[in-house]
Amino acid sequence: MNLQPLLDALGIQEDAARGLADDLRGQIAELQNRLREAETHLEHLAITRKTVTALADRLSTGPPDLPEHLDYPRILSVFNDATGPLRARDICEALDLELLPKNIEGTRAKLKRLVKLDILTEADVGSFTRKQ
Repeated sequence: MNLQPLLDALGIQEDAARGLADDLRGQIAELQNRLREAETHLEHLAITRKTVTALADRLSTGPPDLPEHLDYPRILSVFNDATGPLRARDICEALDLELLPKNIEGTRAKLKRLVKLDILTEADVGSFTRKQ
């Protein structure tokens, strides 16, 4: 029996299978490279998201809401026209309030609240300025 034609046919099939395996290994290597690139990009996006979120938490999203009282916008308008620090007494005069202790103390309490809301700063004790 002549085995040579059968061995030749097997050799052709082996060569074809070897070529296919080599081609598939090349595709796998290419896919692994693309997968590494995609994973690296995904890591960078996650780091960027974390950084942006941390920065956004630190940044003010705008001025805080003023308390529900008519005096707060009026007080801030006095500061908009001021050239330097103001005291509670100065605010009372600008708002045409009587210079009574109850009015001055009430105004001082409102100024302190605006400091807590990070709208004003207390430059010196009892002396307030608009936050820059």
